[in-house]
Order: sequence, then structure tokens, then C-alpha cells
Amino acid sequence: METTEDQKRLGSKVTLPIEGMTCVACAARIERRLGKEAGVGQASVNYATEEAVVRLDAASEPSIPQLVKAVRDSGYEVRLEALRLPTSNAATATQAANRISSLRGVVQATCDDEVVQVEFVPSVIGHNRIVEAAELGSVAGESKTEPTEPTDPDEVHRQRYESLLRRFVAAALLSAPIVVISMAHGAIAFPGDKWVMLALSIPVVFWSGSVFLTGAWNALKHHAADMNTLVAMGVLSAFAYSVVAVLFPGVFRAAGEEPAVYFEAAAVIVTLILLGRVLEERAKGRTTQAIQKLLQLQPHHIHLIRNGQVTDVPVDDAVVGDHVLVRPGERVPLDGRIMEGGSAIDESALTGEPIPIDKTVGEIVYAGTVSTDGAVTVQVDKVGESTLLQQIVRLVREAQAGKAPIQRLADRVAAIFVPAVIVIAATAAIVWFVVGPEPATTNAMIRFVTVLIISCPCALGLATPTAIMVATGRAASLGVLVRDGAAIETIAHIDTLLLDKTGTITEGRPSVEDVVGLSMDADQVMRLAASAESRSEHPLARAIVDEASRRGLSIEPVSDFITETGLGVRATVDGSAVFVGREAFVTKGSESHGVPQNGLYSLGSAVQPHHTAVYVSVDGEPAGVVLIADPIRNSSAEAIRKFKEAGIRTVMVTGDRAPAAEHVATVVGIDEYHASLLPQDKTKIVAQKKSTGHTVAMVGDGINDAPALALSDVGISMGGGTDLAVEASDVAIMRDDLRAVSDGIRISRAGLRVIKQNLFFAFIYNVVLIPVAAGVLYPVWGILLSPIFASAAMAMSSVSVVTNSLRLKRFR
Repeated sequence: METTEDQKRLGSKVTLPIEGMTCVACAARIERRLGKEAGVGQASVNYATEEAVVRLDAASEPSIPQLVKAVRDSGYEVRLEALRLPTSNAATATQAANRISSLRGVVQATCDDEVVQVEFVPSVIGHNRIVEAAELGSVAGESKTEPTEPTDPDEVHRQRYESLLRRFVAAALLSAPIVVISMAHGAIAFPGDKWVMLALSIPVVFWSGSVFLTGAWNALKHHAADMNTLVAMGVLSAFAYSVVAVLFPGVFRAAGEEPAVYFEAAAVIVTLILLGRVLEERAKGRTTQAIQKLLQLQPHHIHLIRNGQVTDVPVDDAVVGDHVLVRPGERVPLDGRIMEGGSAIDESALTGEPIPIDKTVGEIVYAGTVSTDGAVTVQVDKVGESTLLQQIVRLVREAQAGKAPIQRLADRVAAIFVPAVIVIAATAAIVWFVVGPEPATTNAMIRFVTVLIISCPCALGLATPTAIMVATGRAASLGVLVRDGAAIETIAHIDTLLLDKTGTITEGRPSVEDVVGLSMDADQVMRLAASAESRSEHPLARAIVDEASRRGLSIEPVSDFITETGLGVRATVDGSAVFVGREAFVTKGSESHGVPQNGLYSLGSAVQPHHTAVYVSVDGEPAGVVLIADPIRNSSAEAIRKFKEAGIRTVMVTGDRAPAAEHVATVVGIDEYHASLLPQDKTKIVAQKKSTGHTVAMVGDGINDAPALALSDVGISMGGGTDLAVEASDVAIMRDDLRAVSDGIRISRAGLRVIKQNLFFAFIYNVVLIPVAAGVLYPVWGILLSPIFASAAMAMSSVSVVTNSLRLKRFR
């Protein structure tokens, strides 16, 4: 977690969608350029998510256009959306453009006669905010988004995938005859065969392979090198060598060599690397499915109720205060409060809790949930980015764009990797030319090309982010929101878990556990006590009334109701004087009726240390005792058992009394407990555990536990879907179930295992195969690696890393 000083220094966070990255070296270049921009506190660019997350310095924040320019200066683009706003006249357009230009997230706003043309970053500002700021009244309703190219991430991925697929298919069809002619070793020789291979390879290299050539040229213009540089140098070297051999064969014969061509190497390298890019693009699209599924939860249209009429309108047209109709089986479109009707609401998409919750008038419902069996009218309380669903989407996006600490090693390697590979390739070529076997020129060229092709760092760049993307997306579907991708690694190392009691291990609300009848039966005690308490707002009174309702008991009219703060209530029920409250209060009331105090309530073992006993007397006679407790969640004991199986020590920290804490700890199997604590006492325990070398997570409600949540290595808030407490915690649990914390820890550990596997394979791949490609095994075993095999292996390395990460989607 960031320290307090970091939080003071760093201001807001901006996410920019990046276009044009082809490997981790691209991400590193953009990251360095953004980091140099005045006012940028931190910059993190994720190759897999194609996003830059920029934390701005609170004292001197740069503008969004400055950040966009910085990305462009590094040779890449920020994906923007374009918007046209028709106005009534040129003067109005100018005024609207001036207002829009000042909005955070707008790159530029210009006037074209009576139309305002706006370019903006969709991840920073939305369409509705721009229209609102334009202040065009009814004219704004005619506005329409007219992007110059698709801006929906799914559409961008689809078009890029289809473009790569077309290039690959063309390359494969043209490369096939080249390979057949070349590999026939003279069996299919005919006059002009080399000219045919040259003609076929030109469109493969310069059209299908243009994605690599263009990328390499852009990198060169910015004095940098990346994956495209390696591919372009390798392909052009093989192609140029072959062209010289066809056009000027005498050059080689003069040097004592028979000219050979390697058009098949150039063509097949392009074909196989394109195949890898096609498969990688397809696989990367699957890693973002979690966010897309969340976005699909919100309906595009709503049944808006105005003036008694129901009209279907786009969800973006709704404003706070509108009433919308949600029919049985439909999804709730926006956050709001039920005004009419009732239904069992399925919240599983947000919380992971499979059992629908019965909700009636006055209760809150959330966008994306389903009304299963009833029609309800909902008053809209939140729209747009403020809904819980959109908050979840934002959190998942930010977590997926983050970097785990383990990624730093890969980043450091990537920063020097491409230049180092070029040096290794050049060195290998020189050695083979000087001391290698004949034909020296040919062998030197082949080693140079093979080293360049085998060394592509794509797998290294995908190893960590793809695992984080899939892990955080799967966790969100289980009701576990990870605020920062870096927390995945920290969570996996937790060995000590501090747990608040109330609302975490227990239900967090008082509930009647037992009723002991003395002079009357238990139901009669409950009926009289609930009637007397029916006018009280005390939580214990609510618990008694709720229990009477659950038992089907009637609440009788009362008179002479009096409440004495901190003691209890008295009232007349059915003509009898009923006292409900503390023992001393009820006993005093009994004494006034001439009943002696000694031994008034002899309950023996009925009252346990964790009970709050509410005493009841009727006309001075002891009637009974209502035993109230904060019930332990049914899932808590199972969750504690899972923590122990994972090697995690559990410690309960609570402000409750020691007897109550001991009871809960004993029932659920807590290893250690501390009671009667103030918030600052909890932070001291967190600090003490951390000082002894433990990795500490704190689980609490995110409000009174906020200091301890912030100080712990990982803060986990039990939000229950109503208060994510994301400012104080790294992880928010969307359902009131401690087992969800166990799910979060287990999926984090699985994610870290996958990251380590990915990095191992990526590093081993390069460490082992680069020397082989350079030819170090040839003097001893005569083993050489062909450029074609190198390109196939390079393409499949990235695919294997992404596929390994996708295994996390099957986490249960």
C-alpha cells in the first residue's frame, strides 16, 4: 500500500488507452516518457491491457492534452473519441467550445461553422458530461458521437484481429509455394524459379509484414528499439541477402561462394510471427472478458415512468429522481430505491451470493441485479459512473492495469533486452564470418537473423499482466474486488490475518437467541416485551420486535410508555405494567409493586457470557428474560478452517467485551483474540505483528477499522455491496461472507503461481534458445537452429504464456 506521505503527494489517477504497442519494450518506452512529464508522480503502462495509469502530482497536475502529447512523442497514440455537437449559430458554437475545452479529459474542442468538434479521452470523461457542459439545451439532444474509427474496446480488438488474420492468410498462401520450391532441393527446379520466389515474397514482406516494418520505423524515429526492430532486421536481412544473390550472383562467386537465396526464411518468418500475433490478439481479448461481462449487466434501455406513462428510453437519458419500472426477469438499470412493489432480487452478478434477497419498498437495489419474481418501481439515486456497477468496473480496470512487484524484474530486463539482443546477433554474425565454416557470408547472415527472431520479448511482457487480468476478473465474479493488481502478490504472501468481530465474523446486528419464561411461557414473554418495546428505536428493542414478528406474535397497543435512557422501557400492555430492560431497572420496578428483590431472577446457566440479557417483569412479578446476542455467521467457522489449512494464523481484534470475544473465538476456532480495543489499539497490534516479520492482512468494516486497514500490508473491507471503503482497503468483499476472503487469498496465490510459471518459461526460453540460435552448440554437437523454427518458437511462446494465464478462469 502507498504510505500516507505518498497519498498526500500524489493527486488524482488518470487512465489512458494506448494504441500501437507491440511488446513490453513499447510499454517501457511510453512509461519512461510519461514519467519525465512535469507533474507526473508515477506512470505505469501495461502492455496486456494497453493502458497507461498515471498518478499526478497534487501540487502541479499536467493537463490531459499534455499527457496525450507525451504519448505521441514516444511514437504511440492515445485512443480518443470524437463528438459532434450541432448548435444554432457560430457564436453559440464558439461559447460551447470554450466551455468544453476547460473540461478535464477533453483534448481539443474546435468550431466548424455551427458545429462543435470535440476530441476526448473516454476513460477520463463521458459523452454526457460534455453535452451537459455545452449548455445547448434542446439542441444538445441532437448531438451524436462520430468517432473516426471504432472506439469500443471490443470492436478495436475485433478489427485488429481481423486485419492480422487477413495478413496472415495472404502470407501463408504466398509462402507455401516458396517453401515447396525451396525445400525441394532442386527437384522442382525450373528456369526463373528464384525470380518467382522473389515475386511471391515481396507482398509477404512488404504488405503482410508491414505491421513490423512500420513499427520498427516509428521506433527508429524516436531513437528506440523494440520487438518490431528485431523482426524487421531479421526479415529484411534475409530478404536483402536473397535479392542480391538473384540480381548480382557474381558478387558471391567472386568470393568463392555459390549464391543461395533465403526467400522462404523471410516469408515464413513473417507468416509464423503473424500467426503468433493473431493467436495472441485472440487470447488477449479473452483476458478482458470479465470487464465486458460486467458492462453487459447494465441494460441499454429503461422503462421510464413520467406523467403516469411508461416510455422506453436509453439508459443514458435517466437522471437522478426519475422513476423506472423493472419487470419480473429484467435487470435493474440503475442504483435506486424501491418505491412500489417488491421482489426477490438476484445480486449474484455483483456479490457472488447465489440466493436472491427479498426487497420491498424503501430498500436499495443496484444496477445489474435481477428482479426475479416481481415488478418494482425504482426511484433513481445514482446514474453513470456513480453506480455501484460502474465503480466495480473502474476498480477491476485499475487492478488489471496495475503491476505486481514481481513485474519489476521483467521491466528491468526489457529496458536493455532489445539492444543487448542486437549486440549478440551482430557478435554471432562476426564470429561466424571470421572463423565459421564455408559459406561464411551465408552462415553469418543466418545466425544474425535467427538470433534476432528467437529473441522477441513478447512472452516476457505478457507473463505478469495477463495473469493479473484473469485473476482479478475471476475474483470480481466471486464478489472479491482487488483495488490494485500489485495487491495480488502481497495477498498471496499473507501469513497473519486480523479479523474484526462485529459484522465480519458475526452478523453485526443483535438477534434474539433464546427466551426464558419464569411466571409465563416464552411466547407470552416475547409478546409483552415486544409490545412494550414497539415504540423504542434501540437496536435491542428492534431485535425483540423482529423476533416476535418472526414467531407470528401480535403486537398489542400500549399506553403510558416511558423510556429511561440506558436502562429500559416501561409501558402498560393489556392493563398490565410491563418493565423491560436491565436487571436493576426491572427489579426496582418490581420492588415498587411490593416484590422482594433477592433472587428475583435465578437463571443458572441460561445466561452465557456472550449474551445480553433483557429482563421482563409484569405487574412486579418476574416474567422472563430475553437473551440477545450478535449471531455468528454460519460460514465463519468454515472460513477460519480454510485459513488454517492455508497456513494463515487468525487473530480476532474487537472492541467488544472479553467474554463475548472468548465465546466467538472458541466457537469458530480463532487462534488468538484481543478484546475491548479502541481503533488505535488495533493499529498497534497490526504494527506489532508486522515488526516481527509477518505479512499482515486486516479484515474489517472499513469505517472504524480504517486506521488498521490502512496500516496493514493488505486491507480487506467487508462491504456487503453497500460501502466498498476503497480508500482504506486494498480489497473489498462484496458479500457478507468471510469465505469470500478465503477465495480472494486462494485465487491470489494461484495467480502468483501462474505469474512465476510464466516468467520462468519466458526467461528460460530466451536464456536457452538465444545461445543455441547463435550457434554455440555447433562446434561440439553440430546443432544449429533454423530461422523458420526460431520464428515458430517465438510465436508460440507468447501464446503459451497467455494460455497458461487463462487457466485461472477455471478457478473454483
